[in-house]
Amino acid sequence: MAVEDTQPLISHLIELRKRLLNCIIAVFVIFLCLVYFANDIYHAVASPLISQMPVGASMIATDVASPFFTPIKLTIIVSVFLAVPVILYQVWAFVAPALYRHERRLVMPLLFSSTLLFYVGVAFAYFIVFPLAFGFFAKTAPQGVTIATDITNYLDFVMTIFMAFGVAFEVPIAIVLLCWTGITTPEDLKKKRPYILVGAFVVGMLLTPPDVFSQTLLAIPMYCLFEVGVFFSRYYVGKGRKAVDGEEQNPES
Repeated sequence: MAVEDTQPLISHLIELRKRLLNCIIAVFVIFLCLVYFANDIYHAVASPLISQMPVGASMIATDVASPFFTPIKLTIIVSVFLAVPVILYQVWAFVAPALYRHERRLVMPLLFSSTLLFYVGVAFAYFIVFPLAFGFFAKTAPQGVTIATDITNYLDFVMTIFMAFGVAFEVPIAIVLLCWTGITTPEDLKKKRPYILVGAFVVGMLLTPPDVFSQTLLAIPMYCLFEVGVFFSRYYVGKGRKAVDGEEQNPES
C-alpha cells in the first residue's frame, strides 16, 4: 500500500525534473546564441545613461574583472527574460492536468497576458523612465561633480527598475484573479480608490530606488493599470467559484 501511495509522488517528481530541465536548456541555448554579443547587449542597456552623460564622461569599472563578468551576467539575465514564454509553457504543462476545465481555459490567457504585461513594463522603464530619470539626474548634479557610474552598480540599478516595473504591470492580472475567485468585486475596489492611490505610491517607494522621480513614474502607471484591471474584472466576477461549485456537482462534465 505504501509503495502504491508513493508512485504518484515519484511520477510528479519525474515530470517536474523534466520541466525544469527543459527550462534550463532553453535558457542555456539562448545564452549561447547571445554570449558573443554580451558587450553589445550591455551597451544597449547602458545607452539611456550614456546619452545623458556630459561630453567626455564615461562609465567606469572599479573591479578588475567586472568588464568581463558584468556583460556576461546581463546576458544570462536577458536569456532568462527571453526564455520566459518557454518557462511559462513548462509551468502550464506541469500544472494543467491538475486543473479544472474552466481553470485551464483561464490560465493560458493569463499566462500570455502576464508575460506580455511584464515585457511592456520593462519596455516602459527602458524607453520612458530611463531617459527622463537619467536626464533629470544629469541636470541636477552639483557643479564640479563628474558623472562616472560603475558598470556593476548600474546593472544592479537597472535590473531593480526592470523587475519593479515588470511586476507592477501585473496589477490587472492580480485584480482579475481576485474578482474571478470571488475574493472581491469591482464595486468594492472602486470604493477603495483613494487607498489604492496611496498604496501605489507606497509600493513605488518600496520597489524603486530612493528618489521621488522613479517612485512617481512607477506609481502613476500602476494606478492606471489598477483602473484597467477593475474595468476588465467585471467580466470575471465570481466565475471561478461558481465554476468550481458546478464542476464538483457534475464531475463528469
